[in-house]
Amino acid sequence: MRWHAVDNNNDGMMRHPRDSEAWKQFDLKHTWFASDPRNLRLALASDGFNPFGIMSSNYSIWPVVRIPYNTPPWVYMKDTSFIMSMMIPGKYSPGNDIDVYLQPLVKELWTTGVDTYDSFKEEVFTLHATLMWTISDFPGLGMLSGWNTYTGFACPSSNTDTKPCHLKNSSKRCFMGHCRFLDRRHRFRLNKVRFDGEQEMRSPPVTLSGHQVLQQVENIKGHFW
Repeated sequence: MRWHAVDNNNDGMMRHPRDSEAWKQFDLKHTWFASDPRNLRLALASDGFNPFGIMSSNYSIWPVVRIPYNTPPWVYMKDTSFIMSMMIPGKYSPGNDIDVYLQPLVKELWTTGVDTYDSFKEEVFTLHATLMWTISDFPGLGMLSGWNTYTGFACPSSNTDTKPCHLKNSSKRCFMGHCRFLDRRHRFRLNKVRFDGEQEMRSPPVTLSGHQVLQQVENIKGHFW
């Protein structure tokens, strides 16, 4: 569990999540958490499936799997390291009710922690945990993050700075502003024929900070069943 902190292979290559900028920035921001390498860094994966294999049935099961990233890649990538923390059955997908299930992980293990026995040092310490990443498909992202993934504001990168297009002969939406991510001098920015008939001269959308995202959602009142 201490491997991510004691391994001395710092050659600049990306071999483990601990080599990522997100991991390093997290350590700089939360030094109290990073000071004890035994604290858990977790990923969470979830997706729903029909256990009966019948397309007409709307019954679903949502397994919630946690993956501890403290260990080396040849350990945490094995299925024996995956933690099946819960199974959420029901007639419908859990929606924002999944927050009720995630609260002990996201809030309580982060703030108060839990007393845990360290068999290596033969001592009891307070273990804290953080949810670093989630792994899901796009609809699952909407459920886990609370972001609406099926309207004109479905793109989490563009946030409200988006330009959706409603297809006339269907109920689908498409998003044509992807050329704005290209270099300013890229020829696709001026190509009207192959895209939506307009030149794309906008800059990429500004990435919001965590504080800005919190300001957008702090007044939203959730309803749980």
